[in-house]
Amino acid sequence: MSTGIIFIIVGLIVLLILERNHHFSSRRFVKEAQPYFNFLMEDDYVFLLNIKYGNVSGQDVEKLYGQRVRNGLIAIVFMFFIFLQNLSFIYVLLSVIIGFIVFKFPYTQLKNYYKANLHRINLMLPYYLKSLEILIQHYTVPVAISKSIETAPEIFKPGLQTLIDKIDAGDSSVQPYMDFANEYPVRDSMRMMRLLYRLGLGSQENKQEQLMMFSRTISSLQNKARQQKYQERLDKMEHKTMIMLGGTGGGILLFLLLSMMTMMSY
Repeated sequence: MSTGIIFIIVGLIVLLILERNHHFSSRRFVKEAQPYFNFLMEDDYVFLLNIKYGNVSGQDVEKLYGQRVRNGLIAIVFMFFIFLQNLSFIYVLLSVIIGFIVFKFPYTQLKNYYKANLHRINLMLPYYLKSLEILIQHYTVPVAISKSIETAPEIFKPGLQTLIDKIDAGDSSVQPYMDFANEYPVRDSMRMMRLLYRLGLGSQENKQEQLMMFSRTISSLQNKARQQKYQERLDKMEHKTMIMLGGTGGGILLFLLLSMMTMMSY
């Protein structure tokens, strides 16, 4: 057994004894150390958590981020002890890099989850906008968006709430709408947000005309979404058919080959 592994085992035993006797608390240590690592928190980390888990509270964000910090520190210490016998600057740097990779891994998973869900967002957006169109016929655009949040798909709620918060804070520019489109960078999201902004600026005389244009654009998006769904089903059926044909053909060839081998053995 290497010296590094022995140090790890001894260190773990000592920590367990100290923790059991309440002389040391790993949770308190991580909690106290976490503020020093907050500068590493990604700008879109909270947004990605909301996408995967819904509306997460500040306490949940702190807890999940604390777990990332803890795992990263544990990985650094673990690698440090493994390389203890041949300790050098390169091995210390390697330990830190591995710890950073462990720290970043949950964020990478969240990012991949978001990218995988962009396709679902792309299909849901036209149907959400259709429900928003009905509300715009009776309310102003900001009020309609605010009223739509409750019934909107869960994945849109954080972005919509942020959009309304910026408008309520006095931002009357197109930027809040563009920020929403950037958070959900799917087909035609930029154009739809610009149309919404112009619709909010338009006078009552032009509102019906702009609403008709908005409605036509949404209908076009819905048709594209239906075609995409139909194409996906078609591709899935073709894939299953090819697998079935390949399996059947392979089975027949295998049967013929076995038959030929049996006949040749006689």
